[in-house]
Amino acid sequence: MRIIEKEAYKIFEDEKDDVTLFAAFLESIHPKFKDDNVVIDILKYGNLSLDELLRFLELSNRHRQGKKSFVIANDTINIDQVPEELLVVPTLVEAEDIIQMEEIERDLGF
Repeated sequence: MRIIEKEAYKIFEDEKDDVTLFAAFLESIHPKFKDDNVVIDILKYGNLSLDELLRFLELSNRHRQGKKSFVIANDTINIDQVPEELLVVPTLVEAEDIIQMEEIERDLGF
């Protein structure tokens, strides 16, 4: 796994070729990044299935309960199939935009 630290968030990028193992690994190390806004970069998975994407759902829900952003970057999944509580965007730029908007909402008390 590669971690890219930005000013307001961290990008976690899988360096292997198994999204299920990546999700499980992130779950196991969640206490280390629970206080950070996070982007999960899985753009390299061109044939990502909904079942594979849903491996991140529980982690996303728990992370967002801590009032931090959890955004997944993937451009191959049909967004209409994704549950509302899972934020999936097609680019890293859009992921950063979502984090900035959520930070503003939190600052305003929403």
